[in-house]
Amino acid sequence: MGAGVSYREASTPDGMRLYAIGDVHGRHDLMAALHARIMEEILHDRPADWRVIYLGDYVDRGMASSGVVEHLANLRERDPRVVALAGNHDVGFLEFLSNPDPFGLFATNGGFETALSYGVEIDFTSRAAMVPGYQALVKAVPQHHKAFLATLPFSTSFGDFFFCHAGIRPGVPLDEQTADDLIWIRREFHAFDGLHPKLVVHGHTPVRAAQILPNRVNLDTGAWQTGRLTALKLEGTDKELIEAAV
Repeated sequence: MGAGVSYREASTPDGMRLYAIGDVHGRHDLMAALHARIMEEILHDRPADWRVIYLGDYVDRGMASSGVVEHLANLRERDPRVVALAGNHDVGFLEFLSNPDPFGLFATNGGFETALSYGVEIDFTSRAAMVPGYQALVKAVPQHHKAFLATLPFSTSFGDFFFCHAGIRPGVPLDEQTADDLIWIRREFHAFDGLHPKLVVHGHTPVRAAQILPNRVNLDTGAWQTGRLTALKLEGTDKELIEAAV
């Protein structure tokens, strides 16, 4: 097989089914519909073991970020087979809550909508204008939401698959990848066309349709704008794209 794993050859552990889900960005309606469909399949088919892996970016841009975080936190608490990974927007939300910046990632990339989902309106035009809304948001975000976001892992791996939000730095061992690369990398990762030690399943960069390449799969179909949330179903070497759409 050579030095890496290709899409066609990549396999789950024996008896295990995996589902990976792209960037949600506040689309609680799509996430709830897709998760319900997945759980119906699992209950019907009864695989020996399974995982549902969310690839990060639960907040910002869409209108129901607080609902997404609440739902995911509850799902993970009820069943550890639901895995939620960190995305750069999730980290940015936490950073804003501890160190507010009117010109940072949260403020300039959909944080207004995230705050609204907690019942708070923030004026980001200046630091002084931002302060009252910021203070209200800190009070409005439940502690268990902050705890959930603060405990999100940056990657997970099963069988021949490596899951993360943005991608990996080519040539660096998977267990030595930095958190910054796992949630932010684009150019170096996208430009690399060789095989990786495992097939990388990621989101972070919106594409019109799920992007399936020999060395990686991008599942970010821009749900907050397109109304399409995409997942990849994996069992053995079988692979199938599924979608919730409105």
